[in-house]
Amino acid sequence: MPNNVTVQELVDKVRLKVLQGEDYLQRKITTSDISRPALEFAGYFKHYPAARIQLLGITETSFAKDLTHEQREEYMTKMCMPQTPCFVISTNLPIPKELKKAAEDAKIPILGTHLTSSQILSNMTSYLLERLAPRKSLHGVLVDISGVGVLITGDSGVGKSETALELVRRGHRLIADDRVEVYARDEQTLVGTAPQILKHLMEIRGIGIIDVSTLYGTGAIMPSDQISLIVHLETWTPDVQFDRLGDRGDTQTIQGVIVPKVSVPVKTGRNLAIIIESAAMNYRAETMGYDATETFDRNLNQLIKQNSERDSKNNKGVGKLDD
Repeated sequence: MPNNVTVQELVDKVRLKVLQGEDYLQRKITTSDISRPALEFAGYFKHYPAARIQLLGITETSFAKDLTHEQREEYMTKMCMPQTPCFVISTNLPIPKELKKAAEDAKIPILGTHLTSSQILSNMTSYLLERLAPRKSLHGVLVDISGVGVLITGDSGVGKSETALELVRRGHRLIADDRVEVYARDEQTLVGTAPQILKHLMEIRGIGIIDVSTLYGTGAIMPSDQISLIVHLETWTPDVQFDRLGDRGDTQTIQGVIVPKVSVPVKTGRNLAIIIESAAMNYRAETMGYDATETFDRNLNQLIKQNSERDSKNNKGVGKLDD
């Protein structure tokens, strides 16, 4: 689980310009929260979030211009704390000369961008949230089936990798085999990716390790995917009752995110790839408002109603004949 990001990585991924301090880009960023100094320019430092990236835009620099040179020098020196990773100046604004000197003395880099404060704030927050989010490693296989991220779980040897390989052969894409690193992007979004050492690789019993991107092309892999559905493979036994109508509403909570889950019995002769593919397509249909189980229930109720009406008419006819 990454617990920090370097300023250099932020520069590369968010496309920032290094305005000053090229030698200090290995400083660590440990939080996704970003500060826009306001009270600090009024001299209030009691709760200064020194470990955050400090973002200065039009509002902050305009306010600072109204201060005296001595005030700007004092406040910007106080803002350059040992744990402060960097300063970012938006909208191609010039660096205040007091900040330029204070940051140089504290060996803190200053970055710039042509984007507005709101735009760069959103970009940096999105990147840092993804990189710094707590990770959890799960045993399973993650495959993207026509835009639906499906996490295939089950006991070792149940056929997860072989099923995923068949799905790849059918045109779907592999994200991770054997170990899946998952993190919550937000309260409703769970994302899975492969550990660096296992990217693009699969282990097939009897064959060994294969490189999916080499055998099936780069179109057969994805770096990460949202986990929308969990399919749990269970060895079939006659004493276990499996859901036949798919209306139990099973879920599994991972990293605080609730994910729909279906259990599929594994039995000789069953084509698991087609079954999982169908489960993914059925999930997609449900998210678009179509529920096959509701359709079945409605048709069944209508049939029962029709049969009841027919039986009622027949019973009335028999009564008249008896009279």
